[in-house]
Amino acid sequence: MTVRKLIGGIVACALLAGGAPARAALPKRFFGLVSEDVFAGKPSYRNATLAKQSSIGVGLIRQTFHWNQIETRRGKYNFAYYDAYMAATASHGIQVLPILFDPPKFRAPVSRRTSATYPPRHYADLGTFGAAVARRYGPNGTFWAQHPTVPRVPITSYQVWNEPNIKAYWPSGPNPRKYASLLKATAAGIHSVDPQAEIVTAGLPDSRLSRPGNVYSYVKGLLHAGAASSFNTLAVNPYGKNSSQILQKLNRFRSLLDHGGASGAGMWVTEFGWSDKGPRSSFRVGAGGQARQIRKTIPALAAAAGRLRLRGFVYYDWKDAKPYPPAYKDFWGLHTGLLQRNGRSKPALNAFRTAVAAAG
Repeated sequence: MTVRKLIGGIVACALLAGGAPARAALPKRFFGLVSEDVFAGKPSYRNATLAKQSSIGVGLIRQTFHWNQIETRRGKYNFAYYDAYMAATASHGIQVLPILFDPPKFRAPVSRRTSATYPPRHYADLGTFGAAVARRYGPNGTFWAQHPTVPRVPITSYQVWNEPNIKAYWPSGPNPRKYASLLKATAAGIHSVDPQAEIVTAGLPDSRLSRPGNVYSYVKGLLHAGAASSFNTLAVNPYGKNSSQILQKLNRFRSLLDHGGASGAGMWVTEFGWSDKGPRSSFRVGAGGQARQIRKTIPALAAAAGRLRLRGFVYYDWKDAKPYPPAYKDFWGLHTGLLQRNGRSKPALNAFRTAVAAAG
């Protein structure tokens, strides 16, 4: 049973019993974050950091599964690095939400001429890759059979691509009809291995890169293209100035689903956060403001879980990062961490810990 169904069932039982329904206790995997440093870190760092994350209530990490790093030759999958990562997260009881993303060159469009990430030439290829991941790490995955001493914490949810409504990740220009086709083909591949797998859409931002407001038209286009039958959960990246603005956006997404033939779908906040410093932005709020917004938003999301059919959230992110290629340009999103780049805690870390403890 999915968490979405479990929460709905508990709420329904409470209503039948009479009176206002008590909020169901949320599973630990409701509380997630992005932590690329754990993925890239050495074993000692990885284990120490995962232990700390688990201790503050983190139950899920959203992590890109780089297709081009795994399928090194046609039909040949090298999972060695990911095996070590999955063993570490499982040992700390943390589930992984993989983002299926970034095809190898031999799967990319012939017309690919830049370093940008393109969807694959044949959409079914992403489904084949997703099936390989499910065959390795799903509930009946070969990884668990080959590593019987590792706690079994299988992958049960798969996020298909990343932010296709912005040109950086869909260079030919956002196209909900084409993304619906990619979603359908990928879901079919995953379900051929794990029929119960939860299919999660790519996280959809409403950033200036997608032109403000365009994300809602994109979701409408996705539903109009028949995508509702291909996913269980709509993922959104609703960055906002405060908790009220984030909840307003989530309410709008919920309404689009309910009136667009996808009332049974859940939602998942797969990115949100604020920076304490860095370049000027609506989301740069200072160290105190970052802690304050975290302290307010996490309980608000937990309280709205039943009404919004909210699957969980993923805070972006655990630790500040340095500018990356090709531009090596600083921006506010590199300063949203609960930790500074040197590993020192920000006030945001304690705010996250106390908010999760109160909401869990």
